[in-house]
Amino acid sequence: MMKLFTDKKDCCGCGACKDICHINAIQMIQDTEGFFYPCIDNHICVNCGECAEVCPIKSPDIRSCDRRYFGAQAKKESFRYSGSSGGIFPVIADYILSGQGVVYGAGYDSSMKVVHREVHDAVRLEQIKKTKYVQSDMTGIYRNIERRLKENRPVLFCGTPCQAHALRLFLKRPYEQLIIMDLVCYGVPSPGIWRDYVTYLEHKHNGKMTEFFFRDKRDRDNGHTCSYIIDGVEYAGSLYQNVYCRMYFTNHILRPTCHNCKFCTAERDSDITIGDFWGIERIKPDIDDGMGTSLVILHTDRGKAIWDSVKQNINWFECRHEDILQPRLSGPTEASENRQKFMQLYKEMSFEDLIEMKKAE
Repeated sequence: MMKLFTDKKDCCGCGACKDICHINAIQMIQDTEGFFYPCIDNHICVNCGECAEVCPIKSPDIRSCDRRYFGAQAKKESFRYSGSSGGIFPVIADYILSGQGVVYGAGYDSSMKVVHREVHDAVRLEQIKKTKYVQSDMTGIYRNIERRLKENRPVLFCGTPCQAHALRLFLKRPYEQLIIMDLVCYGVPSPGIWRDYVTYLEHKHNGKMTEFFFRDKRDRDNGHTCSYIIDGVEYAGSLYQNVYCRMYFTNHILRPTCHNCKFCTAERDSDITIGDFWGIERIKPDIDDGMGTSLVILHTDRGKAIWDSVKQNINWFECRHEDILQPRLSGPTEASENRQKFMQLYKEMSFEDLIEMKKAE
């Protein structure tokens, strides 16, 4: 009988096992905390073992290489405003799209579920540029990327480090036209709790949510505003006063495997790593203008070649390994000591009552 894990901390929910199974013996099933886990139908499973081979938790091997480290800000103001950190993802995505390539990143679907999407043009790129503090659904994405690569299309994939590593394992061989970009990741929150929060806000405002911005930069304060739109009306407030974000940043709603993550290091097997440049006010205070600065780590020759192709569109400076170290490049996020209690309340209480309780804390 095939089984992929015995402890939930050993499954990151990347979904590569589901995509690799060509007889569809694996389904992603949501648990009581709102996270999705693979479930194998052993009546049809043929025990080929491919699902285990693409698991990034089982095979977290990292290659040694000569890495380079940068602080970076997109020269294009709209990229910095609408993108995360210093706006480097849209710079590279725009370059890939200009070469008739395709880009994959996390966006909202029509029900505000966070899903990875395929993008072919600058208009749709807007849908995947911003930060999403939710674990994305990758169903079908690995297969789509493989199909595009076999069409000889340039492809940029951006996701969490476990998703990025899973993609390399899924493809089984290198593709010259593929760029894998991963994130400095704090940890992924529960899609189920996000869905409940969206429903809570829609009931509260008696309408349909069409957008949510986790790091709104309108006040030039490095994105400390959180905003959303329901039936055309915008609601905005402090990021750190938003109850969902507070649950996230206090480590109550992260996936169990995030607290045991093997990818919280500057050594990755992606081509490029991007994230917030923590400590920019210390390393380069003259460019800290409140609109965000990206940390960029180049791991491969392919990543360095892409950087050379786009760096004229970026204000950048090279730095040392010790300059870029931050908590999520040194170890995983620790779970709240009250996480188990919180999740028990989530199972037992109405979500509205749980939210009101968290607001009062």
